[in-house]
Amino acid sequence: MSEPLPALMGEIRACRICREAPQYGRALPHEPNPVCVPSATARICICGQAPGTRVHQSGRPFTDPSGVRLRDWLGIGEDVFYDPNRISIVPMGFCFPGHDAKGGDLPPRRECRRHWHDRLFAAMPQIELIVAVGRYAQDYHMGDRAGRTLTETVMNWRAVYDTPEAGRPRILPLPHPSWRNNAWLKAHPWFEAELLPVLRGEVDRLACGPVMHT
Repeated sequence: MSEPLPALMGEIRACRICREAPQYGRALPHEPNPVCVPSATARICICGQAPGTRVHQSGRPFTDPSGVRLRDWLGIGEDVFYDPNRISIVPMGFCFPGHDAKGGDLPPRRECRRHWHDRLFAAMPQIELIVAVGRYAQDYHMGDRAGRTLTETVMNWRAVYDTPEAGRPRILPLPHPSWRNNAWLKAHPWFEAELLPVLRGEVDRLACGPVMHT
């Protein structure tokens, strides 16, 4: 039986596992600031990697250039994107994980996946579509249906989308909307020509109409 969503989110907001009792590597190098937007009514869930420095400071997901591109991919503005009644946002890591030696973002903390994700998605059974952004989200939500590489996974989007697992939401896998992926997008024009129209159609159907009521 699923847990009440408000109580579960209260636990997540108070979580200090990575700071005080890390299970995978060093402790979180700063105070936790979990960024996660659950919903009891949204039928779409955006599942990305982890907050970056801007999101860590703002406490609001995708408040950076990648968010601008993602909203363009989805075909919606901030009014719909940031309406928790319409869109849920659950990254694989809820807190900014810190930087690696080269100044890049570290991978999402695995503690989030271990302690929270199964419980959180069990508490949101109304979700009909998961937008899996990046490899970490695809590995969790797609399991052995994910390809060996992100490109292979996204190229196989039609087979995954058309044949959802019984009792589970449909999945659309996306690359990260970072501007660093401009070369990838240029090399794979089918992404914008074939996948994005389907994504925008689903967003229009599931997020832009009347809000569900529980």
